[in-house]
Amino acid sequence: MADPRGFLNVPERELPPRRPVPIRLMDWKEVYEQGDSAVLKRQAGRCMDCGIPFCHQGCPLGNLIPEWNDLTWRGEGRQAIERLHATNNFPEFTGKLCPAPCEASCVLGINQPPVTIKQVEASIIEQAWQNGWVQPAPPERLTGKTVAVVGSGPAGLAAAQQLTRAGHTVAVFEKDDRIGGLLRYGIPDFKMEKRHLDARLTQMQAEGTRFRAGVEIGRDITWSDLRTRYDAVVIATGAPQPRDLPIPGRDALGIHFAMEYLTQANRVQAGDAVADQITAEGKHVVVLGGGDTGADCIGTAHRQGALSVTNLAIGVQPPAERPAHQPWPMQPTLFEVQSAHEEGGERVYLASTVEFLTNDAGEVRALRVAETEYVDGRRVPKAGTEREIPADLVLLALGFTGVERATLDEQLALPIDAKGTVARGADYTTSESGVFVAGDAGRGASLIVWAIAEGRAVAAEVDRYLQGSTDLPAPVRATDRALTV
Repeated sequence: MADPRGFLNVPERELPPRRPVPIRLMDWKEVYEQGDSAVLKRQAGRCMDCGIPFCHQGCPLGNLIPEWNDLTWRGEGRQAIERLHATNNFPEFTGKLCPAPCEASCVLGINQPPVTIKQVEASIIEQAWQNGWVQPAPPERLTGKTVAVVGSGPAGLAAAQQLTRAGHTVAVFEKDDRIGGLLRYGIPDFKMEKRHLDARLTQMQAEGTRFRAGVEIGRDITWSDLRTRYDAVVIATGAPQPRDLPIPGRDALGIHFAMEYLTQANRVQAGDAVADQITAEGKHVVVLGGGDTGADCIGTAHRQGALSVTNLAIGVQPPAERPAHQPWPMQPTLFEVQSAHEEGGERVYLASTVEFLTNDAGEVRALRVAETEYVDGRRVPKAGTEREIPADLVLLALGFTGVERATLDEQLALPIDAKGTVARGADYTTSESGVFVAGDAGRGASLIVWAIAEGRAVAAEVDRYLQGSTDLPAPVRATDRALTV
């Protein structure tokens, strides 16, 4: 283990400081300052190297967390990144974007704050890039088999890298003009600067992965043609269909889905000219939805110069401490203060939007909101509690309902399940031979760590389909779910 008395000598949890709010609102750079190596070593030393490391089970990737905590504490950075890369293709993505279910499962968390696993992970890969330890790993031989991966988010990229390293010729198709999916256009730079994504894409290209941006499968190339051209196809398109709010006034101008807003903001930061950009500048902004996407909208609106930002959530405010019905080692639902919430605005819980109010020009001017009450297990507006909240811009961050299915239905006739995602077996297979599905497209909207885990797992199944056997690791089955007790 690392420091045998580390968890006794260092009971507190230490994280790198965030840049001061007034300063970070002036740019789009990541909010965290450079971490102190001494603090990092102390935190890695708190790992107890448990006899049964529940952090392994909490992490869908099965990351070897006690091993690289120990190596970090000992200053063995190069060995630490080797152990980290053994289970995770993109630790810089998870180290910045994953909500860290491993920390909720940390045994130390039973009676102390858990080890800062996510921060240790981020520091290992950062040191590796700085020291040139991340190098391309091209295959020693080619199999002659070809694979098309549709979608270039974390699931598609993980599948592509694994299959390329196994010797297959892999082409990744992306309908947008740049590779990266939601990593590129859904995640604001203040959470993850795009240089991290670009560095990985450069590595993957050097390994032999081919990228085809600006190609929409189903329109530019039919799904049936793609299946004919390639020996196997992996559907990793995500579940981008947004959940709407069909209430009176929904057709008013100034009401937009969150991803439309975030995509435009990311394009502008990439240097693109966006005509008629949706912007929060000089506006009263209301964000509906209390999740990560809503927080991304809040941080973006602050940087664009919003007059005010109000975040409405229909449910109750989560507790600050682990509730009794979500005991360790489950992932608890807790009240979270993300960096965007520190930057201003108001968060309102038990708020049910009942109507969008408009001005004479048909533009949204306010929301009529009522207090939420629970009736027979349903959340409904409580009569007599209505009030108005001014709004010039409303952003719907209410989650996602499944895949874009029009061309899939027409050209492949793949069954769609009750979640609105492509039906699949435990081995990621679909009803069409040689066609596999992974990530949100088969699982439903989920965490980035699940997407990478499923990308690695589907790669093993595709390799087995093409070769008859595989040496690739498969961390999760398509039926796996988060840890429960």
